[in-house]
Amino acid sequence: MNVLVLNAGSSSLKFSLTDTRAQRHRLRGLVERIGLEQARLTLEGRTEAVAAADHAAALQAVLRRLDLDLVEAVGHRVVHGGDFTASSRITAEVLERLEAFVPLAPLHNPANLAGIRAALAALPHLPQVAVFDTAFHQTLPERAWRYALPRRLADERRYRRYGFHGTSHRYVSGKLARALGRPLEELRLVVLHLGNGASATAVRYGRSVDTSMGFTPMEGLVMGSRSGDLDPGLVLELVRRHGVEATDRLLNKESGMLGLAGHSDLRDVHRRIAEGDAQAAMALQVYTYRIKKYLGAYAAAMGGLDAVAFTAGVGENDPVVRAQALEGLEFLGLELDPEANARGGPRITREGSRVSAWVIPTDEELAIALDTERVLAGQPPSST
Repeated sequence: MNVLVLNAGSSSLKFSLTDTRAQRHRLRGLVERIGLEQARLTLEGRTEAVAAADHAAALQAVLRRLDLDLVEAVGHRVVHGGDFTASSRITAEVLERLEAFVPLAPLHNPANLAGIRAALAALPHLPQVAVFDTAFHQTLPERAWRYALPRRLADERRYRRYGFHGTSHRYVSGKLARALGRPLEELRLVVLHLGNGASATAVRYGRSVDTSMGFTPMEGLVMGSRSGDLDPGLVLELVRRHGVEATDRLLNKESGMLGLAGHSDLRDVHRRIAEGDAQAAMALQVYTYRIKKYLGAYAAAMGGLDAVAFTAGVGENDPVVRAQALEGLEFLGLELDPEANARGGPRITREGSRVSAWVIPTDEELAIALDTERVLAGQPPSST
């Protein structure tokens, strides 16, 4: 099946035309600066100006450059799926439920819904499927998802750990199981999705049992510009001093590596470290120490560990981050192979290491396309 995969952001529209039979992308592209005068469409390495006042216009610009006779279905990334436990074919009822989740993800879901509506209007004859970042984490036990808040308030307002990057974590855990040559249902894994956004997930016997992101994608690991874990009392202090909006901006867009080192891109941080910048070096230690803490905590939570996967932009491409995150974890059975790590793996631990670590490239567009095909065929989601 050829699936048009759409990932709508507040001012962007990522897209791919993905062949699920060959498991390859026929093409991939991006429309940026939607709503601005100088919107740009990048396709196959070429960038051009387009008129894109909204997501509907951006999608039309994309469709004019596709062979629509090839497209058999549309798959949409939806950041927050609330209580959806699996990807779902889009119906009026599903859209109504997604509207109800907007307060849970006000920065993401309105854009996702705008992309869905644009595609339903432009391609009404094609089946369309919503694939949720949160669905994989619906298997979390209550002890992992429940916050220590008054129960009535938390239940009424749906305050709980939802987790994100679930499509990537599910896909990578399946790829890791195949690399190990063992059934996923026998394995205890930690998947580290390290990009501008970052999260760790404990996958026990094929099910997500804990994850670092929580009610929002801000909790957990240090990220490009998001703070990750903070004392709630400090958040209250920031709100008292700066107000809600300024604090929101501070924690989401001005913190993380950007706040610590002046750069959200780890390549710039490494450059600063090479130039002798002590603050940048400490920022990287804060970043990797947080990863190490979560990795150890999840090994304890699962009662053991079989393998670790590093994925996404930083996880796949930064051997220094991988080495620092695994340093000192020999007691868990993780023995780094420096040469293999420098090469980028795929296996980056020594042959005799009791617990192995791997570099496993993620492909969320392919995962969305495969889920779309399975939903339309009436099959359950898979980790492949």
